[in-house]
Amino acid sequence: MDDRSALYVVHSRPALEEPVLVMAPEGWIDAGLGGATALATLLESLDTEVVATFDADELLDHRARRPTARIVDGVYDDLIWPEIEVRAGHDVDGHDVLVLVGPEPDHQWRAYAEAVGEMAESFGVRMLVGLGAFPAPVPHTRSGSLAATATSAELAQSVGVVDGTLEVPAGVLVAVERRFAEIGIPAVGLWARVPHYAAALAYPEASVLLLDGLAKVAVSSSSRWRVASAASSRASVSTTTPATLARPSSSSTLASG
Repeated sequence: MDDRSALYVVHSRPALEEPVLVMAPEGWIDAGLGGATALATLLESLDTEVVATFDADELLDHRARRPTARIVDGVYDDLIWPEIEVRAGHDVDGHDVLVLVGPEPDHQWRAYAEAVGEMAESFGVRMLVGLGAFPAPVPHTRSGSLAATATSAELAQSVGVVDGTLEVPAGVLVAVERRFAEIGIPAVGLWARVPHYAAALAYPEASVLLLDGLAKVAVSSSSRWRVASAASSRASVSTTTPATLARPSSSSTLASG
């Protein structure tokens, strides 16, 4: 039987051991399609199943995110609605991952953040990792770097931060990250810097940086994602080795959460 909450339905509960939850909400800042491509690459590398879905009618404005109609010979054959879903999978070594896929909600951010946190607790999630990219005054001729936000200064500093105090418009990932801090689950947002003049183009290097950052904070050092190819029109990235998700050791900064 489905487990139902106010905003989501859990359809199945596969056996998962301390999974990492990864998300890159569609619709917020994602320069060079860095986060979207990194998430697509992750999904391509894992065999996943949908384990939960959120109520899109409650969370999304369908005038802003219209469904897609399929017309065959003048007849509506299908209507494809935008969805927010959680997919579960594991790598070849049996390490588990949950991937939150779909657009950033238009409504009920507080309730959504609470729902994601509640679901994470019910699945035994050990860490949340958010992926994104922002335009920055950096040249494409130099190696890129990541900036992080996190539920602890130690975790953020392990990746790198933008020094000083900033006040910027927030995405839903901020609300989710803060909720995870309240419930005691470590969370980190990874942000790739993309040259401002390339922000509107596919910029695969941003996705490479994000996948490498994900590897460093939540994945075994023995297995890293590498970008093998990219189609510039869609910035699609494929992996040459399967992703391996591993639990942090007791000495890891992540374990201190």
